[in-house]
Amino acid sequence: MALRLTEIFFSLQGEASRAGLPTVFVRLTGCPLRCTWCDTTYSFTGGQPSSVEAVLAEVARYPARQVCVTGGEPLAQKECLALLTALCDAGYDVSLETSGALDIAGVDPRVSRIMDLKAPDSGECARNRWENLDCLTPRDEIKIVVASRADYEWAREQIRARQLDRLCPVLLSPAQGLVEPRALAEWILEDGLNVRFQLQLHKILWGNMQGK
Repeated sequence: MALRLTEIFFSLQGEASRAGLPTVFVRLTGCPLRCTWCDTTYSFTGGQPSSVEAVLAEVARYPARQVCVTGGEPLAQKECLALLTALCDAGYDVSLETSGALDIAGVDPRVSRIMDLKAPDSGECARNRWENLDCLTPRDEIKIVVASRADYEWAREQIRARQLDRLCPVLLSPAQGLVEPRALAEWILEDGLNVRFQLQLHKILWGNMQGK
């Protein structure tokens, strides 16, 4: 079965612990979720068929050891697992951005999984697959996008009740245009949460530009 590919591009990683590193992004097509604040809706449909070998050849054109497989929801494609393993075998430092709604247990253990938990204002909170928490290791990361004070309070409760920060690093991000970054930073400090506040570096540099 062929992969369905939206784009491959070279940019700076804008999120998580690898923020600022030159990275090749492999964006796969399709997503079963429809988060209210999604900024990559263009990846939901279309795309071009590709093979794992063709993706590897394209990635090799760029001078980076960091590769991020993203979407959409990359795990919605069965061939994604083979692609992740092939990238690791080729010597890349591989990360996967996933919604947290699909099973992550089959992902190659060499891959760093950046797994979302969907807060209520995303409209997809019911899709969180809580069993995935049992699969996480310290090399993985949990990301929660906060679109309101209520979202923040939900995130705070999940972090404390489920001790998420003991599983792996936890990242809180303000949804662009919905929460002031300074407000989120102040809430985190007021509550003394053991999390990393993050802004999307690529949006600061280039705005919401496709391929950046």
